[in-house]
Amino acid sequence: MTNRPAHHRRGFTLVEAIIVIAITGVIAAVVAIFIRTPVQAYFDSAARAELADVADTALRRMARDLRLALPNSIRVNGQYLELLLTRDGGRYLAEEDGPTDPNPRILDFNDPTRLAFDIVGPVPVPAIAAGDQIVVYNLGPGQAPADAYDCTGQCNRAQVTGVAGSTVTLAANPFAAQATRMRSPSRRFQVVTTPVTYACVNNALVRYAGYAIQANQPTNIAAAPLSGAPSQAVLAKGPALNCTFSNASMANTRSGLVGLSISITGTGNAGTVQLFHQVHVDNTP
Repeated sequence: MTNRPAHHRRGFTLVEAIIVIAITGVIAAVVAIFIRTPVQAYFDSAARAELADVADTALRRMARDLRLALPNSIRVNGQYLELLLTRDGGRYLAEEDGPTDPNPRILDFNDPTRLAFDIVGPVPVPAIAAGDQIVVYNLGPGQAPADAYDCTGQCNRAQVTGVAGSTVTLAANPFAAQATRMRSPSRRFQVVTTPVTYACVNNALVRYAGYAIQANQPTNIAAAPLSGAPSQAVLAKGPALNCTFSNASMANTRSGLVGLSISITGTGNAGTVQLFHQVHVDNTP
């Protein structure tokens, strides 16, 4: 067995290695030029889709609350939108129902000492709870005594202190103190749980809830009651975020149309996403 001469055992020379590296670099640069644009376009498209998803989710959350708003309770002031959120509603027992019970528990619009009334038909689900507010025939801001926001004088809103079966007990009976009795023609009542404010300031859309009902609409997130609201949830945020709210609803109309517009600008080449949503609301009191 013979060994091959040493001069036949060859590898890459330094010049050959440099040439290969140079050629590989040129090929990589050419490939990068062609794939950079589609890759960047993919990331930009993904960023815009994320912005659109954030904006769409925020508008859908607002729309859900608007559809549950107390009739004629939506009010808009600049970048602030407020409503009274309802849990459910029902029909109250009235004299016109002709109850056969000798001591019927009717919602009395004449005797302020009568604090309990019976619900006609199914009890709302989820059930009414102590602390909820019973509102009858709300016509909206400036329509006293049919303004659930303002109870400084006459009022159409009463706080619930207890519920037993289909009987609701109130802390007071403001309905009997109205100078003009604002009975519901269909003997309906709504159960209000909390006011809700959507504030679009400081490049963020925030939902505030759980604070006390105010006669004047809160329009300052740094002051009470919004600053101390028990529930504060950021729905959307961005380097540049703007909102436009509009409310075509008016008192004594049976329906309204609320316009919601949100514009979010992303980072880098994500661009700006703008969505507009209209929500039909029932204003039948």
